[in-house]
Amino acid sequence: MSFFKQNITLFGADIPWLEGLREKARAAFERCGLPNAKTEAWKYSYFKEEELGAPQIDDTPHECDGHCGESENLPFAAIEIKYCNGKLTHIARDLPRGVIIRPLYEAITDGEIKPYLNKSFDLNEFPFAALNTAFLDEGLLIIITADTMANMPIYLHYHQHAGMNRLCNIRNVIVCEKGAKATIIEHFDGESNAQYFNNIVNEIYVGTGAILRHYKRQDEASKAHHTALNSVQVKAGGHYNSLIVHGECALARSESYVRLLQENAGAEINGAYRLTHNGVSDITTNIRHLAQHTASDQLVKGVLDGAAKGVFQGQIHIAPDAQQTTGYQLHRALVLSDAAEVDCKPELEIFADDVKCSHGAASGDLDAEQLFYMQARGIPLDEARQILIEAYLNEVFAKTEDSAVAGWLSENICPSR
Repeated sequence: MSFFKQNITLFGADIPWLEGLREKARAAFERCGLPNAKTEAWKYSYFKEEELGAPQIDDTPHECDGHCGESENLPFAAIEIKYCNGKLTHIARDLPRGVIIRPLYEAITDGEIKPYLNKSFDLNEFPFAALNTAFLDEGLLIIITADTMANMPIYLHYHQHAGMNRLCNIRNVIVCEKGAKATIIEHFDGESNAQYFNNIVNEIYVGTGAILRHYKRQDEASKAHHTALNSVQVKAGGHYNSLIVHGECALARSESYVRLLQENAGAEINGAYRLTHNGVSDITTNIRHLAQHTASDQLVKGVLDGAAKGVFQGQIHIAPDAQQTTGYQLHRALVLSDAAEVDCKPELEIFADDVKCSHGAASGDLDAEQLFYMQARGIPLDEARQILIEAYLNEVFAKTEDSAVAGWLSENICPSR
């Protein structure tokens, strides 16, 4: 693979266990190779290596243009963290009590991250996570200590400048300890003419009785490729709540691999996407119910126009011991162009007999009668279409508890008229 032909310097070359992990990951990626049409999990959204345009890992020191430490103009207060061109450039000072945020290299150096790093997934099952691990260098360790109620979200902003086609492998390890409650917000954007490949892995550990809300806004450059794995483990009574919002780029794939390990653990994975040209959005979920009385719920809605492509793959796995479990899944898409495409693959794997599970999928166009009714009352066609699209997607955003965060997330695909 050409990814490994570049002669680069990574942090921690003198740390044997880290170099051993990188080598193991490199071997796993070379065995798997890039996904192709025969790779079941990627058959709707695979791409060829040449489509990336030979991205390079930038191992030179980051030169800040003076904006990396500036506060974002957000409609909500937040603990702000910034990545620029794939490098960690800013962590907010004066963190609240109970919130620990450390650069990855620090947590690796003193070994604090070892109980969590690469413990939540198999390198052989996730090729881009293996690639991420092979170049493990940038990222964070975030710990919300036991019983901490973090009153502000932790906001991670990933920005890309034009000028160099970068391969950015970022690993964040997020630990929400027993009884803690926190919100993580990720925001990905880039200059309009930039070309790059963001390859993100978040390892997330939700402790007993803890609640973690995780929101993602992806509105990157049109030539960008974006792959992300959220590998989540949830203990007894814990809950993981996620909302993924995709805008348009060459490919945006967000994959959630969630293991409900103990009784009364729960997960809610929601998503919304809107594509108007020729981008690809892929929201893939794999929720594994491994204990009784666990629950999951999924709602993903999309709007497609032009030659865009939307993909939803959702798997719910119920283990034999996961009795009295509930798992629900629904995907709906508005297809506004004959050239647009939607691919949906819902799956249920049920090995227990006392469960409540369902999945559903539907696609169609805007309601012609509703459009006619609105035009008859003086609303121009384009405005009427926009109103109906926003109403259609708002069902997803309504699941976000904080109205300011929900409004900011929806701006990505429902801009103000």
